[in-house]
Amino acid sequence: MSRTLRLVWQDRRARVGLALVVLFALLAAFASVVASHDPTAQLDLVGKQYQPPSLAHPFGTDFYSRDLLSRVLHGARISLSIAVLSVAVSIVLGTAVGLAAGLAGGLVDQVLMRGVDGALAMPRLFLVLVVVALWEDIGVVGLVLILGLTSWFDTSRIVRAEVLSVKSRQFIAAARAVGLGLRGIVGRHLLPNIAGPIIVMATLGIGQMILLEAGLSYLGVGVRPPTPSWGQIIADGQQVLRTAPWVALFPGLAIVVTVLAFSLLGDGVRRALDPRSQ
Repeated sequence: MSRTLRLVWQDRRARVGLALVVLFALLAAFASVVASHDPTAQLDLVGKQYQPPSLAHPFGTDFYSRDLLSRVLHGARISLSIAVLSVAVSIVLGTAVGLAAGLAGGLVDQVLMRGVDGALAMPRLFLVLVVVALWEDIGVVGLVLILGLTSWFDTSRIVRAEVLSVKSRQFIAAARAVGLGLRGIVGRHLLPNIAGPIIVMATLGIGQMILLEAGLSYLGVGVRPPTPSWGQIIADGQQVLRTAPWVALFPGLAIVVTVLAFSLLGDGVRRALDPRSQ
């Protein structure tokens, strides 16, 4: 693990990605401290509507005179939380199914993988849109579950392939020969050896989940007002792109930079864990 971290740190792009991820995570965690206003507070509907960026409001204000910097920072907390938690649900479920299929083999493997193939054949975005549209008061927890429960299929296939590769190696046979049980083999040998692809998928998946959550909120079926979300803030600024472009500009930049940061970090982790790149 220390060697992997060292290789990741030696990658300049991965360092940039890690620095940006840490920065956004800190801003999201301490949004209440950094932000100068309540993200839902309507400061002055007459005098501060669509105020351009200034010292008092670095990102300007929106139609309801709300401070956009505060909304973007609190939106980071919502968007990152949903992305991280939904990816965690996806990784845990996908890893469990992939382990079960790879270890059991035979009929169990066939049934699980055919079920995964059938799930992958369904258009995921359409399924998510239908569920969130029918779920009137979805909430953050419901959105996390929906996103996580519809995104684990690729993970299960990759984990299954890694398990099939690792379990045929000699050190697994040696572990069985000395009497190590299934739990010990999985905990001491299988999981540590397949952790690399799982970490890479989790890192890259967070960026994809941020985009998906932003798209749902933009369409009005994700995070519901007045809770701030990056996609929702962009939707608020859609009608005033010419007269007040800052409303959509800053949350859009936040999405682009955050997704890019996770992509750079995930790519650096992938290179560090790939022996062919050394």
